[in-house]
Amino acid sequence: MIKQPVHTVAGGAHLFRRDTAAKLGRIAGRYLDRYAPDPAALRETLGTRVPPGTAEAVHRRVRVKLEREPVECFLIDFEDGFGTRSEAEEDDAAATAAREVAAGVAAGSLPPSLGIRIKSLDEVTGERALRTLELFLAAYARTRRDLPDGFTVLLPKIIAAGQVERLSEVLTRLETTLGLPEEVVAIDLMIETPQSLVAPDGRIAVPELVAAAGGRCRTVHLGAYDLTGAVAVAAEDQTLGHPLCDVARQLLQLSLAGTGVRLSDGATNVLPVEPHRGETALSPAERAENMAVVHRAWRLHYSDVRRSLSQGFYQSWDLHPAQLVSRFAAVFSFFLEGLDAAASRLDRFVTAAGQAVLTGSVFDDEASGQGLLNFFHRGLASGALTPEEAARSGLTAAELETRSFRAILERRRG
Repeated sequence: MIKQPVHTVAGGAHLFRRDTAAKLGRIAGRYLDRYAPDPAALRETLGTRVPPGTAEAVHRRVRVKLEREPVECFLIDFEDGFGTRSEAEEDDAAATAAREVAAGVAAGSLPPSLGIRIKSLDEVTGERALRTLELFLAAYARTRRDLPDGFTVLLPKIIAAGQVERLSEVLTRLETTLGLPEEVVAIDLMIETPQSLVAPDGRIAVPELVAAAGGRCRTVHLGAYDLTGAVAVAAEDQTLGHPLCDVARQLLQLSLAGTGVRLSDGATNVLPVEPHRGETALSPAERAENMAVVHRAWRLHYSDVRRSLSQGFYQSWDLHPAQLVSRFAAVFSFFLEGLDAAASRLDRFVTAAGQAVLTGSVFDDEASGQGLLNFFHRGLASGALTPEEAARSGLTAAELETRSFRAILERRRG
């Protein structure tokens, strides 16, 4: 099973190259060096949100992550990130991106997860979207047949289940005609219209959309800004913290719990972009303003990511390479800060053979055990926790991989 990435990074298809992920990592590394060069600076940058004892480990792991695997999921974007371009330009971009992906597979330079975002399948852009999809897959198949593991097509601005069903049918046809393995292409859904969240009769629409994908749906993403904009929320109030986004997240969780479909939160659209470019010609005042702008954007992004994690959304979107710094700082600190308490609780609970126990002032039962197991599994998968740190839970590596606390207890009892 392909692990769930901690983020999605989307970039315009016309810009994608086989080494895009590495380039983004280098840019992020320069931001880290310039605006948070050591653990104390990172802690101050994030408003002392990272405890002093954790800051050193977080800073070190962020730096390593940016060097080794800066992007976990990349979407080659033919929608918002592509802009308005001619038919010929999009045709050329689709074929070029496919060849770059094939070259990236051969070179081993692609991120662990990869996909494309096509345009909406509405009456205006639907045929264009499907043409781009076909051109991309055909160009790739002319080079090689082994698509990257977990390759996905993200469908945006859905208003009806029929659009998802149509995409699934087209993928089935293309896989057959191009000689690709059956169901090798997954479908991700972007929930960013009111109709994709709540049907006209008041039902939660998401399960129907997932079913329309014919078993291909892997991840459902929240598109916070289109969704809030569609219900007339003012632009300055369109944030991930808006109450409507909380409602949307809860509806997604409740309607898809237990289905195996992954959930992904939206993006922070306030970016850490310096108002003054260049380095040698900047005045002290300009450098100070650059730092203030980047730090302010990092603090907001850090808070958004931590809120997503605390609400059970272990994946969300990044829009700028500098956000990789605050992304991984948030993910790593979330798990490292909770490590000691979670390890103590889980170890005591397992030792008690699953009988409900009181650890300090916290009462744990089987549901708590599953939640603690999830914490360690997610922490390991994200790279925030090492195997040695996870072992403090009292569970073996094999037990952690089961993902089922009940199964662990049954095996120990049996």
